[in-house]
Amino acid sequence: MKIFLALFILITLYTNTKAQDDMEKINSIVNKVKEKFAPDKRTAVFNIEATKSENKIIIKGETNVSEAYSEFTKMMSDADIKFDNQIEMLPSEKLGEKKFGVINLSVANIRSKPDHHEELATQSILGTPIKILKKGEDGYYLVQTPDNYISWLDDDGFTFMTEVQLSEWISAPKIIYTKEYGFSYSDADVNSQTVSDLVAGNLLKIMGEDSDFYLVNYPDGRVAYIKKDEAKLFNDWYNGLNPNGETILKTSYRFMGIPYLWGGTSTKGMDCSGFTKTVYYLNGIVLQRDASQQVNNGELVDTKDGWQNLQPGDLLFFGRKADENRKERITHVAIYIGDGDFIHAAGRVKINSFNPEKSYYSDYRKSGFIRAKRILSSVGKNGIERILDNDFYQVKTTR
Repeated sequence: MKIFLALFILITLYTNTKAQDDMEKINSIVNKVKEKFAPDKRTAVFNIEATKSENKIIIKGETNVSEAYSEFTKMMSDADIKFDNQIEMLPSEKLGEKKFGVINLSVANIRSKPDHHEELATQSILGTPIKILKKGEDGYYLVQTPDNYISWLDDDGFTFMTEVQLSEWISAPKIIYTKEYGFSYSDADVNSQTVSDLVAGNLLKIMGEDSDFYLVNYPDGRVAYIKKDEAKLFNDWYNGLNPNGETILKTSYRFMGIPYLWGGTSTKGMDCSGFTKTVYYLNGIVLQRDASQQVNNGELVDTKDGWQNLQPGDLLFFGRKADENRKERITHVAIYIGDGDFIHAAGRVKINSFNPEKSYYSDYRKSGFIRAKRILSSVGKNGIERILDNDFYQVKTTR
């Protein structure tokens, strides 16, 4: 009897020890895979958790990165760890065929958590295609925008579409709204009922023309009229772009005085990276969402000896420099003008300078400057792409 008891104790100890070892191995595998494929939770989902139930290990979670899922299961197999796989691939199968959408408001508010009172993480503007990853609570959905940003958007902000419907939308002839702010109308008359407000960069299907107006169609099927002198045929606009320092600054100056809005990416209000992102978008270029992401793209400019190597349109990055106790932290971005001047969103869109001889000199910004990146020399490489080269758009316009 004592022998059986001793064997039982030994087996139990071995089983518990192996289970503990397996859990430590799993945590290590999860961390390695996450670091390799999903280091930034703003642009990739890899939420995996291991639990032990009786004599088996259960792995629950979700990811939208198929390569991460494959790597994880391979590493688990190589480690000879058997588990109950309950990982859900996103987009969720529960969404059915409508795993895509198009923004349906002039500016849609996208939040860090699925509730109206939560932090404004970012915004997306009318006509922008999105991927829907899963359904949350109270009409909110986890979505991904063309800059790969992942946050929560309520279903009033977009129109659901199948892949076929999205293809039809993005390949249809469109107009782009070019004025800073305005309206669409129920008739070809500015005195008629407004259909919605509009901001620069909004995209709508074109259905025809009526005198001085375009007849347009919204993603949800609404029909409206837009003044021709406030919009352009998308293809004409896009093919006519020649982004350079002069055009970047010309676009930047259009937004002088617009108030700062945390999470804002439109002419209604913008934060620092929302400002740079909007300026470049209106020159046909897609930037990443946050300053701490934008700093990773483009060509590094040598600023060790001052601002003489900077060119108009370069992005300037500010924040906290690394030291022996803390990592570098990028918190702000601006657009270089010339002669030490730069334009940025801080309180409002305004101009400051590195030059202490100027009345608008900012010692705070000068001391917080970290580095500069050149975007215009990197279009098509170094993480910088034009709108129609972005996978989300796939636009093949015919006009």
